[in-house]
Amino acid sequence: MTEDGRYVVIKGRRWRATDPAIPEDVAAELRKVLMSARRDVGRAKRAGEDTAPARARVQAAKEALGERGTPWWEQTLDERRKRWERGLPAG
Repeated sequence: MTEDGRYVVIKGRRWRATDPAIPEDVAAELRKVLMSARRDVGRAKRAGEDTAPARARVQAAKEALGERGTPWWEQTLDERRKRWERGLPAG
């Protein structure tokens, strides 16, 4: 993790960190959504199918976690909350 908490460094490469304001139970649900979408990308690739729908779900989950899109440190807490709530499954 960088000193400012905005990035994690893995094998010398910097990646945007998950928004620390996301409650842990919500972050866990969003990670579950992300991993499901990633599995679907792999499944589609192996089957020779279009990966675009699954990749779009990966993108949406990463945005909800604050790892893509507008940086979470440039958003108000209300904007951040709306972002992660949009990424949660309906229900």
